[in-house]
Amino acid sequence: MHPAGLAAAGTPRQPSKRRIPVSQPGMADPHQLFDDTSSAQSRGYGAQRAPGGLGYAPASASPQEAFLADPVSNMAMAYGSSLAAQGKELVDKNIDRFIPVTKLKYYFAVDTMYVGKKLGLLFFPYLHQDWEVQYQQDTPVAPRFDVNAPDLYIPAMAFITYVLVAGLALGTQDRFSPDLLGLQASSALAWLTLEVLAILLSLYLVTVNTDLTTIDLVAFLGYKYVGMIGGVLMGLLFGKIGYYLVLGWCCVSIFVFMIRTLRLKILAEAAAEGVPVRGARNQLRMYLTMAVAAAQPLLMYWLTFHLVR
Repeated sequence: MHPAGLAAAGTPRQPSKRRIPVSQPGMADPHQLFDDTSSAQSRGYGAQRAPGGLGYAPASASPQEAFLADPVSNMAMAYGSSLAAQGKELVDKNIDRFIPVTKLKYYFAVDTMYVGKKLGLLFFPYLHQDWEVQYQQDTPVAPRFDVNAPDLYIPAMAFITYVLVAGLALGTQDRFSPDLLGLQASSALAWLTLEVLAILLSLYLVTVNTDLTTIDLVAFLGYKYVGMIGGVLMGLLFGKIGYYLVLGWCCVSIFVFMIRTLRLKILAEAAAEGVPVRGARNQLRMYLTMAVAAAQPLLMYWLTFHLVR
């Protein structure tokens, strides 16, 4: 036998080693799912350097920044701001001319203690002695510091409450309807407007020099809604007897309140001298004060008697 054959038979056969060809840069591994492009990116990263030296391309400015950097745009924005400020000032002046917002703030400057004292004054004016309005440097103090000062908070809240109580009364009698409730509210507002216009016309005809303003009249005439609420609520609870008793008390109270309040406004000359001045003009002022005070109980009954059955 050939020695080579013996050697082959005497030694174990080694497994043959298959040489794997080295992959070329342009060739991909057939067993690889995705192409490896990291090397190409790494090679291209250094080549694509920006002139700045940091390796990043300079970010382009946004349109907003470019607009703000323009001096013409800055001038336009400044001019627009000045126009807006002038327009706001013009609107404030016109609003204050037709709607005295500054004065209205005074009439709503109240607190809880003032509201409690004022309601007690409306129901029991017989116990009050000093009816003079306090002044500070020729300006009346805020209502929360003086119970004699007129306010619009109580009349406004009383009017809204009166409309709600009227709706409750109509509902308990199966007579509620939105139209009827709206008619009730509009009637109350119409009577209040007629009262204010009639008093202003009377003051003009009598030529009374007084500091009584239109807002003061609305405040004083709006206090009667407090007594109207009490009368209707007592009527719902106790019937006609409770309605007439409470409403009668509130009518007398509002009459006394209006006499003692308006005499210092309309009869200013007589109140300053301390004695009634005999004269036709002062007689007319006295009659006007009595007429305004007497009209309050009549309107209180007219606006509430049909709500209680």
